[in-house]
Amino acid sequence: MNLKDAKYRDFALVREMLETPGIIQRFDFDQAVLVAQAVQQCGKLFLTGEGSSRIFPAKNLIYECLRLGAPLAVFTDGARQAHEYPLADFAVFGASNSGKTKEVISLFTRLAEQGHRLRFGLTAHQGTPLEALCKRCFTLICGKEEAVAATKSVVEQALFYRSLLNPLEADGPMVRNQAEAAAKAREVLEAELEPNMVQWIAAAPTIYFAGRNNGVAEELALKTNEITHKKSDYLEGTYAVHGIEEVMQEDEVVVVIDPFAEEMEKFRDVLVNGVGLKVIAVSSRETIFPTIRIPEAPGYDTVLQLLAGWNILVHVGVALGINLDKAERARKIGNEFVASP
Repeated sequence: MNLKDAKYRDFALVREMLETPGIIQRFDFDQAVLVAQAVQQCGKLFLTGEGSSRIFPAKNLIYECLRLGAPLAVFTDGARQAHEYPLADFAVFGASNSGKTKEVISLFTRLAEQGHRLRFGLTAHQGTPLEALCKRCFTLICGKEEAVAATKSVVEQALFYRSLLNPLEADGPMVRNQAEAAAKAREVLEAELEPNMVQWIAAAPTIYFAGRNNGVAEELALKTNEITHKKSDYLEGTYAVHGIEEVMQEDEVVVVIDPFAEEMEKFRDVLVNGVGLKVIAVSSRETIFPTIRIPEAPGYDTVLQLLAGWNILVHVGVALGINLDKAERARKIGNEFVASP
């Protein structure tokens, strides 16, 4: 995608996606240093929100913590389910771009009433109901999003949560590779895709995304609905070859993000040879499948994978003649809190 071609430049979604490299470049990893220290001292962090404000930002941090062996226990669930949890011993972050998400406001109202000490917010606007319920609320620099699908804000939320590990990473990869990652993010977003791959996906009645439980594939499954108006599903890990093949169809497509080398032959045997469908990989290395190659940037690999998925969906949406900025039923704020009169 790019802003020179007429088929892309009129969409706010494309403009917002292409602002993401600049957001990566300008992000201040020290903005929450005191809160990050408090979180580390607490030792337990609960991240909540709804939809895109939770899926990639929260699950990406959980993945990075486990991968790095960080001495911080991080958990996530939706805010309504979190009402059932005793969170007194946790630092709690609620992410809501609008600052008005009903489930998040309800949870933070309860936490405030309980005198919870470490409750923090992350929004795209100042003066919101969520801010009033937090000990400290941070405002994203990305600015307002016009398109229904949240994009640039999702990446900034993920970078913010990643910054909470700063006390554990002196001269870590996030700061060290920031400029490189911004340049590679633009490269990934502006990459032209093989027309055959775009057509395979555009023609599929259902698009499956498979991969690690780090938020990338799951977030892309959600974005598929909003951007291409197609059905989708997220298949965690090797779920794609553990039963769902019984109901898959040969005209469907599986996009596997950064496939496990040890599992590729099984995917080919079950999905390609068994079902007869197409499998496309997004990876920094060649695979046995048709592959969309992307660069690596230590610390930012999951972000680049997400951006590659955005590029796929924009190509597919344009090929289908979809208005990328609007949806028939989906709303910008899924369930908005409205104060009682």
